[in-house]
Amino acid sequence: RPLQPMKQYVVARPLYSEDAFADEHEKIHRHHKTLRHHVKQYFTCDLKRAKNAALSLLPFIGWMRIYQLKEWLLSDIVSGVSTGLVAVLQGLAYSLLASLPPWYGLFTAFFPVIIYFFLGTSRHISVGAFPVLSLMVGAVVTRLVPDEGPPVNITGFEGLTSDEQRVMVAASVTFLMGIMQLAMGLLQVGFIVMYLSDTLVSGFTTAAAVHILVSQLKFVLGLVVPGLSGPLSIVYTLEKIFVQIEKTNVCDLVTSILIMGVVFIVKEINDRYKAKLPVPIPIEVIMTVIACGVSYAFNFQVIYKVDVVGRIPLGYESPMAPNMQIFGQTAVEAFPMAIVGFAVAFSVAKVYSVKHDYIIDGNQELIAFGASNIIGAAFKSFAASTALSRSAVQESTGGKTQIAGLLSALIVMVVTLAIGFLLEPLPKSVLGAVVIVNLKGMLMQIREVPHLWRRDRPDCVVWVVTCLASILLGLDLGLAVGLGIELLTVVFRAQFPRCSVLANITGTDIYKDRKDYMSIYEPEGVKIFRIPSPIFFANIDFFRGKLVEAVGFNPLRVLRKRNKALRTIRKLLKKGELQMTSKGLLLTSSGPIEESEDESNMEELDQPTDFKDLPVQVNWNSELPANIQVPRVDVHSLILDFSAVSFLDISALKGLKAALKELIRVEVEVYIVACDEYILEKLHSCKFFDDEVKSSMFFLTLHDAMLHILEKHPVNSENTKVITTATIHGNQCNGVSSLRSRDKFVHVSN
Repeated sequence: RPLQPMKQYVVARPLYSEDAFADEHEKIHRHHKTLRHHVKQYFTCDLKRAKNAALSLLPFIGWMRIYQLKEWLLSDIVSGVSTGLVAVLQGLAYSLLASLPPWYGLFTAFFPVIIYFFLGTSRHISVGAFPVLSLMVGAVVTRLVPDEGPPVNITGFEGLTSDEQRVMVAASVTFLMGIMQLAMGLLQVGFIVMYLSDTLVSGFTTAAAVHILVSQLKFVLGLVVPGLSGPLSIVYTLEKIFVQIEKTNVCDLVTSILIMGVVFIVKEINDRYKAKLPVPIPIEVIMTVIACGVSYAFNFQVIYKVDVVGRIPLGYESPMAPNMQIFGQTAVEAFPMAIVGFAVAFSVAKVYSVKHDYIIDGNQELIAFGASNIIGAAFKSFAASTALSRSAVQESTGGKTQIAGLLSALIVMVVTLAIGFLLEPLPKSVLGAVVIVNLKGMLMQIREVPHLWRRDRPDCVVWVVTCLASILLGLDLGLAVGLGIELLTVVFRAQFPRCSVLANITGTDIYKDRKDYMSIYEPEGVKIFRIPSPIFFANIDFFRGKLVEAVGFNPLRVLRKRNKALRTIRKLLKKGELQMTSKGLLLTSSGPIEESEDESNMEELDQPTDFKDLPVQVNWNSELPANIQVPRVDVHSLILDFSAVSFLDISALKGLKAALKELIRVEVEVYIVACDEYILEKLHSCKFFDDEVKSSMFFLTLHDAMLHILEKHPVNSENTKVITTATIHGNQCNGVSSLRSRDKFVHVSN
C-alpha cells in the first residue's frame, strides 16, 4: 500500500517573549473570591441550597423520584432475594473471622443495610460484613479477650461471659470506627482515600487474604487453636496448627474439601457462562443447605465430634451503649479500619457508578458508612463495608437500586426472627470452606507482581512491602508501613526527577532528550535543560546539581576564579609588572607570579566581575597574561524548560534565583520557557526580579527562545547544521522579531 503523505502545518506569528506577549495580548482580569466571601457563601441559606442539602444528605430521594416501577421492581426483587441468601451465609461465616458467635453476622447484614439505604449514594453495592474488616475486628477482640488467659481489665466486663465481652469489644470498636468515618465525612475529607493507591490496596488485601486463609484452617481441620493478634501472629498460629495436625477431624476436612471443590467449579462455570445464565447459580447457598441437612440427618456433632454453629437465638437483642474505656484501648486499630472499610467500599461503588452512569459522593459515602456503623454497633453488629462478591451478586442478578439491598435485609430479618434455628446443625468447617473459596480473587492478585516489576518497579516495591508487612506485622501496622513506603516513593520521584538535556529534532520545532534520537541539532554554546517535576525545598539542591552537570561547569567556582584573577591583574598593574600595549596586557617581569590568595573578603568573590578600573575588558576564553588560569566557559546561553514545573515554593525561589545569578555573572544568558502563568504571577508577587534577574528572560515557548538566541549569536555556517526553520529578518514588530517562513533545516557545506 503506498505511503500516505505526511500532514504539515505552517504558522506565521511573531517571536514572543512573555513580556512581549503580555504587551500585545490583553488578559481578562478575574476577581478571586476572598476567604471571607467563601465563608459567607458557605453559611448562606436559601430554598435552593436547602433543597440541594436535603438531596445530598438523603440521596435516596433523588433516585426514588426517577424510579421506574415496571422496569426495575422485578429486577430488584430477584436481586434482593439472591443477595439476601448470600448475605446470610457470609454473615455467619465472617462472624468467625471476627471471633464472635455466628448469629452476630446476621445483625451486620441487617442494620447497616437499612441505614445505607437512606444515606448512601451507590445504588449497587451490598453493605454488610467484609472479610478484611472482620479479621481486623477479630484481632482487636482476641487482644482484649483472648481465648487463653484472662481478658484485659476493663470496667463493664464484670458479670459478662466471654462471648458477651467479645461482643462488647466488637461493638465498641465498630462504634468508634463509625464516629471516625462520620467525622471525616462531615469535615469533607473524603479525598483521604486517594492516598491509598490501587497497588497498596492490592498488596494489603492479598495479605489480608493470607491471614483469613490461616484463620480458617482451624475450622477446616477441626482443631482448637486460640485466636492470636499482633506482630508475627500468623507464624505463631501456623505453629499451633502444625503442632496438633495429627488431631485433624477427618469429617471436617473431607466436608471442607468437598464443599470447596464443588463451589470452586460452579463459580468458574458462573464466570465463564455469565452472559448466558439469567442469574448466577447460588452454589454457596445450595451447598450450605445440603451440608446443613446432611449434618442434621447423620448427627455430625455427636457422632463425628464436628463443631457446628449451634444455638441461634431468634430475634434481636436490646441496644447497647459503647464502652468508653474500650475506645481508649482500640483507637489505634479503629482508624485504619475506618480507612480500609471506606476505601474498599468506595472503590467498588466507583466501578459500578461508572458502569451504570451515575455519580457517587465520597464525603456522603463516609457519612453513610459512619452512620451505618454507629447505629449497627448500638445493636451489636460489627464493622460493615462491602464485599465484592456479594456486591457482584446484587448487580449481576439485575439490581437497579438499593431497593435490592433493602429486600436482602428483609431476607436476613426473616432468618433472624423465624428460621434461624434451621442453621444450627451447620458445621463451622462449611463456613470456613466458603470463606476460603471466596478468597480466590484476592489471592490471585499476586499475579500482578511480575507485571508491576516490568512496568513500574517503585509500585512493585510498594505492593511487596505492604503485603509482607501486613502478613508479618498485622494488618494495622502493615497498612501504616505500606502507606509510609507509598508516600516515600512519591517523595523520591519528586525529589529525584529524571532531568534531561534537550536537543532540536532536525527539521522541526520539536525538542527531545538528546540521548534518545539520532537526527538532532544542538547549536554551539547553547544548552537546554528540562526538569519534569515541581521545584521545592526538597529537590532544589538536586536541581542545581543537575544543572551544573548539564552545563559542564560550576558557575560559582568559575566566578570566584575570575574575581581572583582580577585581583591578581590589579595587583600586577599596581606594581607595574603588567602594562597595557597595543596587543593587550603584557607581563614585564620574568619572575613567577602567584595567584592572589587573599581570602579576607570571600563575599566579594561572589559578586559580578567589575572591570571599571581596568584599562581593558578581559576576554575570559582567551589566553590570560602571567599564566593566570581560569576555567573556560563554552556555554553562552542556557534555556530552562519549565513546561513540567507545576509550582515553586519559597525555598525553591531563593535557590533558583541564586543559581540564575551565578550563571548570569559568568556571562551565560539564561532563558526560562513555557512557565506556568501562576508561577509567573508568584515570581512577580515575591519580588523575584531585579537588575540581574529580569522578566525579559521568560519566553513563551522553547522554540521562541532558541530563535532569539540564534539571532543574538548567529551560528557559523561552515560545516554545521543551521536553523532556518524560522528565518529571522531584521525588521521588528512591536519590539519582537517577525517570523517570515518555516523552512527545513539545511546542511550548509563549502
